[in-house]
Amino acid sequence: MTADRNTPVWDDGSWRGLPRLESDVSADVCVVGLGGSGLTCVGELLRLGVSVVGIDAGAVAGGAAGRNGGFLLAGSYDFYHDSVARHGHHRARRIYRLTMDEVARIAAETPEAVRITGSLRIADSDEELEDCRHHLAALMADDLPAEWYDGPEGRGVLLPTDGAFNPLLRCRILAHRALEAGARLYEHTPALDVRTGEVRTPGGTIRCRQVIVAVDGRLEAILPELDGRIRTARLQMLATAPTDEVRLPRPVYARWGYEYWQQLPDGRIALGGFRDAGGESQWTHQGEPCEPVQDRLERFLRERIGVRAPVTHRWAACVAFTPTGLPLLEEVRPGVWAAGGYSGTGNVIGALCGRAAAQLAVEGASALGDVFASAPVSA
Repeated sequence: MTADRNTPVWDDGSWRGLPRLESDVSADVCVVGLGGSGLTCVGELLRLGVSVVGIDAGAVAGGAAGRNGGFLLAGSYDFYHDSVARHGHHRARRIYRLTMDEVARIAAETPEAVRITGSLRIADSDEELEDCRHHLAALMADDLPAEWYDGPEGRGVLLPTDGAFNPLLRCRILAHRALEAGARLYEHTPALDVRTGEVRTPGGTIRCRQVIVAVDGRLEAILPELDGRIRTARLQMLATAPTDEVRLPRPVYARWGYEYWQQLPDGRIALGGFRDAGGESQWTHQGEPCEPVQDRLERFLRERIGVRAPVTHRWAACVAFTPTGLPLLEEVRPGVWAAGGYSGTGNVIGALCGRAAAQLAVEGASALGDVFASAPVSA
């Protein structure tokens, strides 16, 4: 069976699409990016009572938001004990609790797309096994839900409040709801020029009081002043035909989080990782799968997971990493806000940042946004 090239397993082909912007329009706020964070931002703006125009250079969730591994994980880029050491105890604990609550909120908001299954962090070496013990001890010391795991997938940490979901389906649900609530959303409408008070696109200019650029990968291409503060990388995945060769009730992280996989309700295996195997070539704005990484993924599928089912999908997406592992959320120019750089945690932290960006742009403050401020929070 020939693998579907660069189409994520989440895409069932049912999306009918949205129009391009073909005239000048005005709104209180323009949101650039219609992925998970952008659509959450649009929803929050509507709740705050302002008019919204949203645009995307591609389709709704056509970037990393609809092309990721479908994990809903509490915490930040760092494992919890590393987050405590890096960001201080108060900030690490607050991020973890906020994201844990956000997983539950996402599940309640779009139950059609979400399964609360828990997740596993599985050790790939004796060194990592010891690190898993430190990880678990730190979570338990702060009364955060976690337990030791020893099962068919291996040994490590079970996080019972995490989940799995169809990220593309969730975004499409949010887009439909935003349209019904009065937002004007446009696909295949790239932002050619973002400045205070307006966004220029090929088909027209959007005049607005505030602009929120809510994208992850390639954020620095839209806002060049962020170049050097974030760096875009390509992440790659594959998926198989439905199989009963294994039974995986919850998503799995292994080898320090580099590899990640889950089994979908129909039996398919969705697997990603091996970015490090591609070397420097994976720091790129190119969102196409490449052979070195795909070869490693398929070998891992066969040898480590033990699945022989044919590969049906291979795809890639671009995400942005920050030096701190925390997202970028700030006003980069007067009236121009940026939310991105989620370091691979955009499904949950991206939603938090989308809501926070809306609150900051409209109300000038956000309790959600405070935790991601650039100044360190004291331990």
